[in-house]
Amino acid sequence: MKIKYPALAAFCSTLVMAASAQQVKFTEYDLANGLHVILHQDKTAPVVAVSVMYHVGSKDEDTARTGFAHFFEHLLFEGSDNIKRGEFMKIVSSNGGQNNANTTQDRTFYYEVFPSNQLELGLWLESERMMHPVINEIGVKTQSEVVKEEKRLRIDNQPYAKFIYTVFADVFKEHPYRWAPIGSMAHLEAARLDEFKAFFKKYYVPNNAVLSIAGDIDLEKTKQWVKSYFEPIPKGAPVTREKIVEKPMGKEMIDTAYDANIQIPAIFATYRIPGFKSEDAKALEMISSILSGSGSSRLQTKLVDQKKTALQVAAINYPLEDYGLYITLALPNNGASLDDLLKDIDAEVADLQKNLISEAEYQKLQNQFENAFINSSNTMLGVAQNLAMGYTFYNNTNHVNDELKVIRSVTREKIREVAARYLTKDNRVVLRYEPESARPAPAQKGF
Repeated sequence: MKIKYPALAAFCSTLVMAASAQQVKFTEYDLANGLHVILHQDKTAPVVAVSVMYHVGSKDEDTARTGFAHFFEHLLFEGSDNIKRGEFMKIVSSNGGQNNANTTQDRTFYYEVFPSNQLELGLWLESERMMHPVINEIGVKTQSEVVKEEKRLRIDNQPYAKFIYTVFADVFKEHPYRWAPIGSMAHLEAARLDEFKAFFKKYYVPNNAVLSIAGDIDLEKTKQWVKSYFEPIPKGAPVTREKIVEKPMGKEMIDTAYDANIQIPAIFATYRIPGFKSEDAKALEMISSILSGSGSSRLQTKLVDQKKTALQVAAINYPLEDYGLYITLALPNNGASLDDLLKDIDAEVADLQKNLISEAEYQKLQNQFENAFINSSNTMLGVAQNLAMGYTFYNNTNHVNDELKVIRSVTREKIREVAARYLTKDNRVVLRYEPESARPAPAQKGF
């Protein structure tokens, strides 16, 4: 049968893809030292992803030593007892691979993607990183300069980037989410070498990590290599965390920040939301898509296309393990005021709180999220990361296979309910983000 309408054809095609999406099969087990191992075999291409996720992020730092987790993302590329300084990345690239790492408030993720005949090399590299990295004054000094430059490029000299410092500090008063992962350069400079070594000894241990491997592998040989390279690494002390609970915000907070890198002001409204393990997390993600997930989304259509009062508008869902942020923002156009922009955004949020979205909008939303889910496992690295995330945060490696059920469980009524529960004025900070030139002059002292 030929389908005459392209949109309907695309929707039907996605349903077929989602229905036929195969379950991600995996094998998992623990080594004697507590390292959790996840293996996914896929022989469709001669590629393998080797990854290690450590359950450590900026929330695990001392208040006087912020930035340690992100710093270690860099420091653990310095070398090991068996890898000369500066050789780690050269070894990867010279063997046809690529590698990187990233850090959030909750975890640090290292990976290599290799031709499958270099799997053993990838395992050796990650075991070296975990077993005996070189942590010395030379490496600390070198990587301190790297981190400083990254901060200058990505935050200090990037328009609008510094707003994140303000909103996290405004929304969180007790929880360590109140500082950004890149942390304080002054804290890093003040830290002693033994403090860096102690941080590594506490968190970068097998029993606080997941080794996730996906791709063209022989399961039995891989298990042998994993045992050989990783089981000799000593188990660390159990990692314990204090659960820090924030008090309800209680009322709307208004703040103003100034940025020398911008000429056009912006308005931000930031709400505190539950962490990504909450049953409401997926609905919040969908609300973000409804408001600004595409060129035809509600905020884009109303403020940018129709009223032309905004140069840019967005609704950003920023979920983390313990809590999260939900951020709406707009940059004015044609002389529009920040207050008017906020009113228009609030009106769209209020509509979601009072009215069900249409069936057509709901089906489009389901379509988008099912597509995104399928695409997230299109690469071996994506599969490895999804499996590691499931174990690390949900204590359920099979979470990757439950995602479609979660997506389909979010009803129109659930979207309305969640919008009404969290996106309220007594649960937010409104930030007026102004150019430095708009800062009021200091008051003159009287004589």
